[in-house]
Amino acid sequence: MSRIGNKVITIPAGVEVTQNDDVVTVKGPKGELNFSKSPAITMTVSDNEISFDRPDDSKTHRTIHGTTRAIVNNMVVGVTEGFEKTLDLIGVGYRAQLQGNKLVLNVGLSHPVEFEAREGVTVEVPSNTKIIVKGINKEHVGELAANIRAVRPPEPYKGKGIRYTDEFVRRKEGKTGK
Repeated sequence: MSRIGNKVITIPAGVEVTQNDDVVTVKGPKGELNFSKSPAITMTVSDNEISFDRPDDSKTHRTIHGTTRAIVNNMVVGVTEGFEKTLDLIGVGYRAQLQGNKLVLNVGLSHPVEFEAREGVTVEVPSNTKIIVKGINKEHVGELAANIRAVRPPEPYKGKGIRYTDEFVRRKEGKTGK
């Protein structure tokens, strides 16, 4: 029994969900998202609710049942509220800046690292040590934030690097701390 797949999604006011063959389209105040779902999973839209059913209890159908429901729920949340990831740069001389639509990071490498956000994702730099990635597609926002963090992940001895704001970095003692 899939607990996530059996949950019903409530459609908020101002959101329109349509299904054309196996393509699900969600339109809302912040934009429009499309998703091509598996033909094995049946989606039913009625009375501001979306439900999903699977044909049998095989392992593949169970896995895509919950995944499909989670993706469509993220689409509904994305077009109404949007998604946001906040990153902090911790280290001497580490800074970020926007040049047009490019994010330029100076994080102790021999060269500056540049990122260009894909369509639908915006990057804000309120201070030179804080980066905010926003968008309506959860996958794209998380991917860009993870790629930015991967340039200089936080290290356990001094805690320097790029980390999510709510991330806890477990610190280690050095050689002399016995």
